[in-house]
Amino acid sequence: MSKLSEKSLKTLEYYTILHELSELCVSRKAKEQARDLRPMHDVEDVRLALKQTDDAKHMMTTSGTPAFGGIREVNASLSRADRGGVLSTRELLDVASLLHAAMQVSKYGKEQLEKDEPTTLDEDFAHIHTNRYLEQKINRAIISEEEIADVASSELANIRRQMRQQNARVRETLNHIVSSPSYSKFLQESLITQRDGRFVIPIKSEHRGDMPGMVHDVSSSGATLFIEPAQVVDANNQIKVLQGKEKAEIERILAELSAEVADNADGIQSDYAVLCKLDFIFAKARLSFRHNGCAPEINEENCVSLLRARHPLLDPKKAVPIDIALGDQYDTLVITGPNTGGKTVSLKTLGLLCLMTSAGLHIPANEQSSVCLFENIYADIGDEQSIEQSLSTFSAHMKNIVSILQKCRQGDLILFDELGAGTDPVEGAALAVSIIEFGRQMCALVAATTHYSELKVFALTTEGVENASCEFDVKTLQPTYRLLTGVPGKSNAFAISRRLGLPPAIIERAKEQISAENARFEDVIERLETERHKLEKEREDANRLRRTAQSEKDKAVQLKGRTEDETDAILERARRQAEQIIRDARMTSDTVMAQLDEIKKKSAVNPAEQNLAAARAALRGTLSAAEKKALKREKKTVEQDANRPLQVGDAVLLVNIGVKGTVLKTENKDGNVFVQAGIMKMNIPANELKLIEQPQKKKQTKVQRMSSGVREVRRSMAKSELDLRGMMVEEALLELDRYISDCLMARLDVATIIHGKGTGALRAAVQEHLRHDKHIRSIRNGRYGEGDLGVTIVEFK
Repeated sequence: MSKLSEKSLKTLEYYTILHELSELCVSRKAKEQARDLRPMHDVEDVRLALKQTDDAKHMMTTSGTPAFGGIREVNASLSRADRGGVLSTRELLDVASLLHAAMQVSKYGKEQLEKDEPTTLDEDFAHIHTNRYLEQKINRAIISEEEIADVASSELANIRRQMRQQNARVRETLNHIVSSPSYSKFLQESLITQRDGRFVIPIKSEHRGDMPGMVHDVSSSGATLFIEPAQVVDANNQIKVLQGKEKAEIERILAELSAEVADNADGIQSDYAVLCKLDFIFAKARLSFRHNGCAPEINEENCVSLLRARHPLLDPKKAVPIDIALGDQYDTLVITGPNTGGKTVSLKTLGLLCLMTSAGLHIPANEQSSVCLFENIYADIGDEQSIEQSLSTFSAHMKNIVSILQKCRQGDLILFDELGAGTDPVEGAALAVSIIEFGRQMCALVAATTHYSELKVFALTTEGVENASCEFDVKTLQPTYRLLTGVPGKSNAFAISRRLGLPPAIIERAKEQISAENARFEDVIERLETERHKLEKEREDANRLRRTAQSEKDKAVQLKGRTEDETDAILERARRQAEQIIRDARMTSDTVMAQLDEIKKKSAVNPAEQNLAAARAALRGTLSAAEKKALKREKKTVEQDANRPLQVGDAVLLVNIGVKGTVLKTENKDGNVFVQAGIMKMNIPANELKLIEQPQKKKQTKVQRMSSGVREVRRSMAKSELDLRGMMVEEALLELDRYISDCLMARLDVATIIHGKGTGALRAAVQEHLRHDKHIRSIRNGRYGEGDLGVTIVEFK
C-alpha cells in the first residue's frame, strides 16, 4: 500500500477502528492480526469475512463467547522442543493451557453444530486437534512454575519420601540437642535453621570448641556461629545426595514431557493458528455488537448507497444517521452547508465505512446498504480534523491534492474537504471546479465539501454531479446534521449574525455587497428550502394517513376472516342437522311403506272395517309426527341455576345451535336474553342458554414473559470472568451476587472470579460467600495459567 493510501487511512481514522478491534482480541497473535488488517480487493474474500462475522454474532447470541483466555504463544517453545531441547515448567504449562483452550473451543463448536445450521466457521472448529492426554499429563506433573508434583513419577515420589524421612531424623537429633540442658548454655538461640541447604544450630562463638561439627556461617557481628553438629553430618550428606537425585529426576520428567510436546508439535501449532483466527473473528463480532453494525451488500457496480449510516467513533445515542449515495445516478457529490453542520463528518463517514467494509468489518448502517470495493480511497481532510474530539478545521493541502490527482484512476474514491479554500474565493472556486472535472475524467468517484456558490451552480448545471447539503435550523442556530441530497445548502451567515445581535444596518449593507446574480441564486435556494419543508410535511401527513388506512384495512381483513370462519361453522352445523333430518325422514318413510304393505295384506285377507280404520289412524299419526319433526326440530332446554342468574358479560352456549356467545342484556319480561354470537345479535330464551364457567387464567408474570428473551441476550452478553480487584469486601460481594445472577440466567457452567493475591482477605471473603450459595456445585483455586491463587474457579449446578 502506498504512503498516500496509508495517509488517507490515518486521515479517515481507520487505524482508530483497528486499535479498538485489537483491544477486543484475547491472544497476542489475534491482536497483531487486527492491527495489520487492511482493505481487501477480492469480492469473495470480503463476503466470506462478513459472513464469518455474521455467524460469530449468531453464535454469541445463542451460546455466549468461546473461552479464548487460555491461548498462549508457544511457537518458540515448540521449535526448541523439536530440536531436542528441554522446556521449562512455565513453557510446558503454557502448552497445557493452550491445549485446554483448544478443548473448550472445540466443544463449543460441536455444540453449535448440533443445534444450528452449518456455518462458515464449522471447518475452523473441525480443524482443532484436541490432546486431552498430554494436557492432563502436564497438569498432573507440574503444580506451578516452581513446583513438580510427587505423582509426576514413582521414582520422584520415592526420592521425596526418603528426603522427608532424613529431614525428620535430622530434626529429631537437632531438637534433642537444643532441648538438652547440657547444651543450652552453648546455644545463642534454641532454634534449627539451614545454611547452604544443610541443617544447623546457632552456637555462641566462645563455645566453638564445645560443639563438634562443621561451621557453615557466621553472623555479621561474629557472636554467632552456625554449626552443623557432627551427629547429623551423615544425615545431611544423605539429604544432599537425595536432592541431587531429585533434580536429576525432575530434569528427566521435563525432558520426557518436552519430547511428547515435540511429537505433537504440528497439532499444537495448528491449534494455536486456528484459535487465534477464531479469536480474531469473534473480536470482529464483538466490535459489531458495540457499533450495532451489520454486513452491507457487496456490489460490483462501482457505486455506494449507505442508509442510516453513523460514524462509528461518534456516540451512537447522539449521532444522527445519514443517507448518502454515490456512483449510481451521479459520480460526484458536492456537499454544502454552514460550519459545524456535519459536512466533514458526512465525508469521513462515507470513506471510513467503505474502508471497514473492504476489510470485512460490519458497519453501523442499515442492512440494506450497498457498498462496492474501491481500488484506493484518497482523502484530503485537514490534519487536525478529529471526530473523537469534535473538532473541525478547513484547510486545503494543494501538495496532497497534486499527489492524489497523479495517482487516481478508475475504481478510486476521492474525498475533498473544503476544496479550494484558503485562497482568493474566485480563483479557489475555479480551481475546485477544475480539480473535480479532472477526477471525473479519470473515472473516479468524487465527494467534496465547499462553501462556494460557484460549485453549487456547477452541480446544478453539470450532468452526473449532484448537490447535497447539511441541514441547519436558523431558529435555534443549531445544525440538525441531516444530509439532504439534491438540495444545495446555504451558509446562513446573515441569519446567524442577525440572531446573534449584529445590527440590521450592517447586515443590509453586507447584502448590498453581494452581486445580483449571487443574490438571486441564494433566493432560489431559500425558496427551494421552503418548498422542501412544505413537501416533507405533506409527505409525513400522507405517510401517517397511509399507516392509519393500512391499520384499518388490516382490522377489516381480520374481522372478515373471523366472520367467514363463524359463518362456515354455522353452515356446517346446519348441514349436519339437515342430513340428520333427511336420515330421519327416510327411516320414517320406510316405516310408513312397510306399514302400508301390511295394511294391504290384512285388508285382502279380512276386510274388517274397524281394524282397517284403526290402522289408517295409526299411519296418519306416524306421518304427522314425522312431518312435525322434519319441519321443526324439538328444542333443547336447560335448567337455569337459581343461585346464579345470567349477567351482562357472561359467556354462554346456545344449546340448540351449538354456538358460544356473550350476554349483552339480562332476561326481560318475556324470558328472553339479548346475546351476541360472533357478529350476530339476537334474543334467545333463557332456558336455551347454558352458562360457561370461565377458568381463571393464570397470569403470566413479567419475569416469565421476558425470561426467554432475556436469557438469550444475557447469554451473549454474560462474561465468563468477573474482576473484583481494587474493591472493598462489601462492594465486591454485592458485585459478586449480581454476577452470579447473570451467570444463572445465562446458564453458564463455569465462571472465573478474579480477586488478586494481595493479603488474601478478599479471596477468603469471596470463597466463604460462594460456599453458602446453593446454586454453586464447587469452587477451587486457579491453576497455573488460570491465575493461580489470584482467581477462584466456580462451577454452577
